[in-house]
Amino acid sequence: MARKDLLELAPLDREEIDRILDQAVPFKELFTRSVKKVPALKGKSVLMLFYEPSTRTHSSFEVAAKRLSADVTNFDVPHSSVVKGESVRETVETLQAMRTDYIVVRHGRSGLPEMIARQTRASVINAGDGAHAHPTQGLLDAFTLKEVFPDPAGKKVLIVGDVLHSRVARSTTTIFRRLGVEVAFLGPGSLLPKHGAEGVRRFTNYADAMAWGPDTVYLLRVQMERQDVQYFPSLREYHRVYGITTQRLRELDDKGIYLMHPGPVNRGVELCDEAMDYRRSLINRQVENGIAVRMSVLYWLKPGAVTGEEA
Repeated sequence: MARKDLLELAPLDREEIDRILDQAVPFKELFTRSVKKVPALKGKSVLMLFYEPSTRTHSSFEVAAKRLSADVTNFDVPHSSVVKGESVRETVETLQAMRTDYIVVRHGRSGLPEMIARQTRASVINAGDGAHAHPTQGLLDAFTLKEVFPDPAGKKVLIVGDVLHSRVARSTTTIFRRLGVEVAFLGPGSLLPKHGAEGVRRFTNYADAMAWGPDTVYLLRVQMERQDVQYFPSLREYHRVYGITTQRLRELDDKGIYLMHPGPVNRGVELCDEAMDYRRSLINRQVENGIAVRMSVLYWLKPGAVTGEEA
């Protein structure tokens, strides 16, 4: 079945996930060529509709679209009629008149990309909505993990930090478990969901979590902007209890454990400075893989293409 939009990962079956991840491989191989563009989306248009700040996701989608030869338009929210009170629906109706083929949307309100998708013929890609979902981050995390562990089934990933407010944790947990990966959460009890997915263990003690035997530790950014109350005493205390300190980094190295983080990194909070040069860090690889995976998503949703047939 062809899909018009990518709003979250739960509806995707394993075949669709494998298709996206497999297609990202040849797209990544393009990065080593002198000419890094292909004409796959020549003549198509991609609208970047970001109501929240973004560096990695925004630039990654823009580079991905341009490497597929699509035309990219950036909607400048601070200088648009949004500041005059224009609603999202009015904005989408205006932009729909431009006959764009894709809308990549980020918004602080959960469910808003789905609402936009119902109002437009364009393919809508959720680039993060509130604390709900970030599907392309989950896909690039899965792609990165599979580069290290080609068959990740049975591997263990410990997701550490602000799980409660993290759309990344939700999407990445969903796809990791779909690939057979065991997932556990570690963080202050105040930042862990009280009712998580069945089969996902919850730890509040670092030593107990490490005794579980993770193959990869995935640090989440502490999202102070989404915390309306104080969930822990201080950032310094958080780093001491849950962060990757210099001593803990040595322990990870001794055990051969890989390190992931969706960015941006709060140095001295989630990670010590030395962690950025850790030999098993996959953080920079996640950024690079984001372009290949987002190229694959755009290609997978290519207007007129039929899932299962060559576009």
